[in-house]
Amino acid sequence: MTTINNLREKLTGKINQIERIDLLEYMLQLIENEEDMSPYQLTAEQQNAVAEALDQYKSGQFISDEDADEEISKWINK
Repeated sequence: MTTINNLREKLTGKINQIERIDLLEYMLQLIENEEDMSPYQLTAEQQNAVAEALDQYKSGQFISDEDADEEISKWINK
């Protein structure tokens, strides 16, 4: 059975072996995001885009995944 302390030791050992700065920065970002549990704030532009998408959905202006996949396949094969 793995304990929290065992996992921390494993992670610390693995992290100390990493030489890629991009990977370390990404890992730090993940940890910092986990610490900040406040709700994500959308910009006014993002809020407008969400409202527009909801309106489109409510009015039936959408297609199924299958139809979208079919359209994409047709487009790719042209």
